[in-house]
Amino acid sequence: MARAQQLLGRFCRRCCFPAGGSAEKGLSRGISSDKPPKRPLTAYFRFMKENRSVFRQKNPEVTTMELIKKIADAWKELPASQKQVYEESRKTDWERYKEQLAAYKAQLTPAQAAALKEERRKRLAKRSLFRAKRELTVLGKPKRPRSGFNIFVSENFQESEGISPTAKLKQLFDAWRKMSSSQQQPYLQLAEDDKVRYVNEMKSWEAKMVELGREDLIRSTTQMPKPKTAKTAKKAETAQASSHENKAKLKLKKTEE
Repeated sequence: MARAQQLLGRFCRRCCFPAGGSAEKGLSRGISSDKPPKRPLTAYFRFMKENRSVFRQKNPEVTTMELIKKIADAWKELPASQKQVYEESRKTDWERYKEQLAAYKAQLTPAQAAALKEERRKRLAKRSLFRAKRELTVLGKPKRPRSGFNIFVSENFQESEGISPTAKLKQLFDAWRKMSSSQQQPYLQLAEDDKVRYVNEMKSWEAKMVELGREDLIRSTTQMPKPKTAKTAKKAETAQASSHENKAKLKLKKTEE
């Protein structure tokens, strides 16, 4: 299902919304008045674009995701000779694309070319970070512990007043600040318990990563949060809650502006 969603997203960006579908166009926004060439579709997406309407007519009752899966299954069963036709078209278009892209870059000023390069670097870095996070999710890395303020928000968000999420968050932010230490203590204790949960789960998870040969995913022991004494726990939680409050306050301020 995740693969189908990924395919659907890529298909929509490149086929259904061609005006803004190419990566280079997004990167060059504001850099040049001339439109850069669009990247050619892969062999599979050519097959999808060419046959999507036919599959839809044959399967009017299925959802979009189910339709994508049917097309993907049809592509897998397609003979290699027929797949080669789509691949040859891709190669032809790719060669033309490279020529057009070179011509486009040649008409850019040095500053525009540098800006285009920097935007591409940022995009690739963002994509790399996304893939790394997705891999950790697939590998079952434990969720980080929540602060007392976060637990308070999650437990009271639905019942809080306000139409918009921002209004609800503002109300909870104000309510948390007005709470006494004794009123905040149950949430701070839950946060401490969550830290213990996180430490224990991380130990098990990292042991599993060692067995899988993924020592590169293991953090240094100095980075692991350690259970605190009762005296230091409240001080640390108060500081962490204050940090979350400040972030929420800054977010609200930007929204109001």
